[in-house]
Amino acid sequence: MENDHWPLFDLEVRTPRLTLRYLDDALAEHVVAVAARGVHDPAVMPFLVPWTDLPSPQMEHEAMRFFWRTRASVQPDSWNLQFAVVVEDEVVGLCDLGADHFAALRQVKTGSWLGREFQGRGLGKEFRMAALTLAFDGLDAEFALTGLWHDNAASRGVTESLGYEFAGRHRAVRREAPDEQLDYRMSLEHWRTIRRNDITLHGVERARDFLAISPRSER
Repeated sequence: MENDHWPLFDLEVRTPRLTLRYLDDALAEHVVAVAARGVHDPAVMPFLVPWTDLPSPQMEHEAMRFFWRTRASVQPDSWNLQFAVVVEDEVVGLCDLGADHFAALRQVKTGSWLGREFQGRGLGKEFRMAALTLAFDGLDAEFALTGLWHDNAASRGVTESLGYEFAGRHRAVRREAPDEQLDYRMSLEHWRTIRRNDITLHGVERARDFLAISPRSER
C-alpha cells in the first residue's frame, strides 16, 4: 500500500545482491542495533562526525534523534535521504544521499557504512552503485560527490574503482585534531559509461513529485 502522507517511505533501490529501503522507524531500530555491534576499529575514526565514539545507549539514542531530525528537515531543495541496506531481509548498514540547492546545482553527496560483521563482501561497491542509480537515473542529478579521510582505504578503493574524479583535498577536524579529507566527483557523462541495467527503482516518481524535481530537459 502506498504511503500518501510521506511518499519517501515507498522509495527503494533493488540490485541482485541488496536493497536500499528508505528509513522508517522500524528499519532505524535495526540500523542502530547493527551500529551498536560495531562499525569500525575503535582505534580509527572513519566519519567526519565521530558519532560512534558515544557510549551505548547514548549512541543509539542520538542516532534515532538524528534520523528523526533528518527526516523532518526534508525540503524540495534541500534533503538527506537515508536508506537501510538490506541483504536477504537482514539490515547490514546505512546509506544516505543528500543535496542542497538541488534545483540549481543538480549534485548529490553520498555517505555510508556497513556493520563490521558484513564488511569484506563487496557490498560497499554494490550499494554505492545503487545510490548512484537513484541519483543519476531516478532524480536526474548531474554530479555525485563524496569525501573520505586520506587513510580510509576501503572507501577510497570503492570510490576510485568506480572512476570518480579526484577533486582536491581539505583540512578538517578529526577527533579534535586537524587531519586531511579527500574530495571526489562523478559526472553524469562518466556515470553513463558505468551504469548497470540490473538495478531497479521503486517509488521514484512519487518521490520526485514530493521533492519537486523537474526533468533535466525542463531546466
